[in-house]
Amino acid sequence: MSRPARLGVGVISAGRVGSVVGAALARSGHAVVAASGISAASQARAERMLPGVPLKPPDEVAAAADLVLLAVPDDELAGLVRGLAATGSWRPGQIVIHTSGAHGLDVLAPAAEAGALPLALHPVMTFTGRSEDLDRLTACSVGVTAAAGDEAAWSVGEALTVEMGAEPVRVPEAARALYHAALAHGANHLITLVEDCADLLRGAGIGNAERMLGPLLSAALDNALRHGDRALTGPVARGDTGTLRKHLGVLEATEPAIVPAYTSLARRTAQRAEAAGLLDAGAAAEITELLERPEHP
Repeated sequence: MSRPARLGVGVISAGRVGSVVGAALARSGHAVVAASGISAASQARAERMLPGVPLKPPDEVAAAADLVLLAVPDDELAGLVRGLAATGSWRPGQIVIHTSGAHGLDVLAPAAEAGALPLALHPVMTFTGRSEDLDRLTACSVGVTAAAGDEAAWSVGEALTVEMGAEPVRVPEAARALYHAALAHGANHLITLVEDCADLLRGAGIGNAERMLGPLLSAALDNALRHGDRALTGPVARGDTGTLRKHLGVLEATEPAIVPAYTSLARRTAQRAEAAGLLDAGAAAEITELLERPEHP
């Protein structure tokens, strides 16, 4: 894979993602020439992660850079790209990258129309905006999207990713929405699930819930990634409706807000267990009937 020439990088903006990706590009030999940061937190983060880099308005950052990194919230991205186009900030030969998982290349159309090379590079990790993220970045995948059929553009995106130490994974434009939904479903809902579990333990008077859950959930995640549905255990996979009745009863009595999530996940678990051959059709039907009752015993 060809190595890109050393580039002048502009970071818009120096949030948790932008500051870390900008620092990773700097570590790989590129020069961060300017960054934008409005909030005090962004300015402090820029000083820490991008020392010596001048803070400028977004249009000046774009004008100074060969590679413009757009690391703003999803809903702000389209307006930012259009606004920079209106100020004439895009130019032929520039590389314009956004880090959004939800968006593909369409949102960069105003930059592409001005002759810039549009790319989407989405690091598949969560960010704290601190230096430890640089090490975590080297162990993660990056979803790369470039224009269909433009192999040179794909190579640029992949080469930049490899330079940062991450693993590039091609994500076609048409797959971006489903790709991001899958990642959000796993990562975001996992946090909700873990915190619900911890709250239930604390509500039962059990101390140090996180210490108790850590080994169990770490093993479950590892087994799922290694063995898929064959890793399923517990009352649903065993067809143990008696235990499920007890769970539903105590949850309805103590934490009714959790019952809809529990029943939805149990129903989906039964479907997967049946499809994997772990649960016979009769037991799966009995579990589904129990879970779909308007009032659980």
